[in-house]
Amino acid sequence: MRHVLIVDDSRLQRRILGASLRKWGFVITEADSAERALEICHETPPDLVLSDWMMPGMSGIEFCREFRRMPRENYGYFILLTSKSDKAEIADGLDSGADDFLTKPVNPGELRARISAGERILQMERELNAKNRLVNTTLGELRALYELLDNDLIEAKKLQQSLVSDRHRDYGTAEVSMLLRSSGHVGGDLVGTFSVCDTRIGLYGIDVSGHGISSALMTARLAGYLSGAAPEQNVALRRLPDGSFAPRPPGQTIAALNDLFLSELDTEHYFTLLLADVDLQTGRVVMAQAGHPYPAVQRADGSVEMVGRGGLPVGLIPGAEFEEFEVHLAPGDRLMIHSDGVTECADQNGKLLDDAGLALMLGELRSTHATACLESLMWKLADFAGNDSFSDDVSAILMEIKPILPTG
Repeated sequence: MRHVLIVDDSRLQRRILGASLRKWGFVITEADSAERALEICHETPPDLVLSDWMMPGMSGIEFCREFRRMPRENYGYFILLTSKSDKAEIADGLDSGADDFLTKPVNPGELRARISAGERILQMERELNAKNRLVNTTLGELRALYELLDNDLIEAKKLQQSLVSDRHRDYGTAEVSMLLRSSGHVGGDLVGTFSVCDTRIGLYGIDVSGHGISSALMTARLAGYLSGAAPEQNVALRRLPDGSFAPRPPGQTIAALNDLFLSELDTEHYFTLLLADVDLQTGRVVMAQAGHPYPAVQRADGSVEMVGRGGLPVGLIPGAEFEEFEVHLAPGDRLMIHSDGVTECADQNGKLLDDAGLALMLGELRSTHATACLESLMWKLADFAGNDSFSDDVSAILMEIKPILPTG
């Protein structure tokens, strides 16, 4: 039941109002002054207040101002009882916080109507508060859930980054550096290398369609198919009769992955791939490209050329074939395999970096090597984009043939 506080210095007026309100089912508290009414409001905050305007001591309008200053959990509806009809005085009452007015002597029918209007407003306010509490509770639960999910994603990012745990490897005549940066916690890019024998290594760059958890799970699955730690599971290798391993031609490897992907994995994803077979003794690099960006070859003199055949992504067409091509790297030359997060990085006007922009950056970095070169490339990409929050995953693997140092 609603609690109504009647404030009037006239005992008779309080009895008349109280009789009607009790008949309508309200709980009534009476006060003969505004000062006593404030005490009651502190002790038991009323839902509605009926207060006379003119009273000895504190007036009804002063009481209304004090009532509005009081901290409350719920709204209190305030009706001033007055014989005043001047519009300026009525406006002053509204400015002081009054919700409504009743002209004395009070008509019971009008009193009931004004009280009902106040009840409707209070009911809407209570319902709104209840909904806000539900929203706040739900938001709290969502925040807790988000924190748990965020923690899981942070761990997932660590696990994905661990797939490229060794960011720099020295193979004697050459060194390989790797970069992997996801646009979110986890992403669909992956770069890696695996050893075939003392003089042969494999390099690869992968970009799974989409972003986020499902793409990251796919990269983890593909990392197993090109594992350097488990050569017997690596589809890019074939076992020889003596138990050793030899590289399978990159085009055949990608075709095998395409068949495997379409036959065994029920997914809407596809991926691009650049796979390279590197002979460290001769500098001969045989590659196959499946929709991945054209790799960059930078010669010892700093000149840059983009090489490749293009090709279809893996996982789109059964029986697709992937053409091979080769380059020869001399001492001082280097090869970079990168994802489209590099060449499709856009500036603030939407212009893409493209192959030409990447070639210019590599030209500026011709004297910077290994992981320092890749880190500097990231800085240049951030400068080009205007911020370091890239919209796509960025990955790259850089192989550099060591220059021949002068003797004597």
